[in-house]
Amino acid sequence: MSDSGPWFFAWCDAAETLDALLAALPALVHPGTRIGVMQDDGLSYTTSMDEAVAMIRTEFSEGPSGGAIFDVMLGGSKRLFGCSCDCYTEEAARDISAGPIDMSTCDQEGFLYSYLELAWGRGPRSIEAEAAVAWHLLRDDLEDLLLRLCAPDASGRVRTGACANTGDWIAPVRMCATYNADARDIARDLALSWLQRHDKEMVSRNAGLSLEALRARVEAAPAGARVPLKGGSERARSLSRETVLKALATPPATLLGALEAAAVPDEAWRAAEPRVREILALTSEIAETGEGPPTWQVHTDTRAHVRFLRKHAPFHVRRLAGGGVILATHPFRSLWPLWVDALFSLGLMP
Repeated sequence: MSDSGPWFFAWCDAAETLDALLAALPALVHPGTRIGVMQDDGLSYTTSMDEAVAMIRTEFSEGPSGGAIFDVMLGGSKRLFGCSCDCYTEEAARDISAGPIDMSTCDQEGFLYSYLELAWGRGPRSIEAEAAVAWHLLRDDLEDLLLRLCAPDASGRVRTGACANTGDWIAPVRMCATYNADARDIARDLALSWLQRHDKEMVSRNAGLSLEALRARVEAAPAGARVPLKGGSERARSLSRETVLKALATPPATLLGALEAAAVPDEAWRAAEPRVREILALTSEIAETGEGPPTWQVHTDTRAHVRFLRKHAPFHVRRLAGGGVILATHPFRSLWPLWVDALFSLGLMP
């Protein structure tokens, strides 16, 4: 088994941290499977949700955290996957870059489809197609886990969340996915990124600020100030104070529309799609009938595969029924190129 990851993060008011985790637990744990909770004498297991909740409450009350390990049935692929989830007391969360609530899968390579059995048919093998297949299979699972952690019900406790291939909640535009309970707050991702890079403050310390408070914090920086931002964009490698302020002043619907327009697969990805559809259809046919062309083991975590995904994996802007929004791409890539293209299209980035 590989290392843990990707990592999922959620922010809510400190008074609701424990309730937010306990609300997510039934949405995450596969019914009938064991739930492990750390206690003084070690890890205790139960199949009872009520018992698990009681143990987590006790653990959290003693500080500095409470959490569990459990199996999740992933919504997209229907794979049963081990995960661990923790929430932290207000005092402890101040010094934890992961924020008040975090979760990770227990097998990063498995979750990311680093190893696949694919049917190739008569066509040639293609690194681009192999990498694209992995993202096709992964995307729904990644978004599903982020939603089940951040929005298991209609309470709206969790205002914002994110996902990355690292255990730290870094600048949102450098993450591979973000969640906002209110799509009208989408500029929050940009403002929080500025504060994390310019003021060197953990995202979780500012995630609960209103847009007005975030604007005031950005305005306090010297005129013309810029922060470097890596993340794969060839058009911009830094973010200016003025760009963030302009984005905060832009109508949310306009900003969200620009992000949607920018989330168009590039030419390299579109070129790989026909082969991807063929491979997925053949592989699915074999899985269902047991008959078809031979399959081959594919490693999608080679340098060539990772390089293709970092540069070409498409973005997904998903408006949620409850008024929220998810921005997502492959964990090997960041959301920064999406933001750059959207900001350029609106004339907000010089």
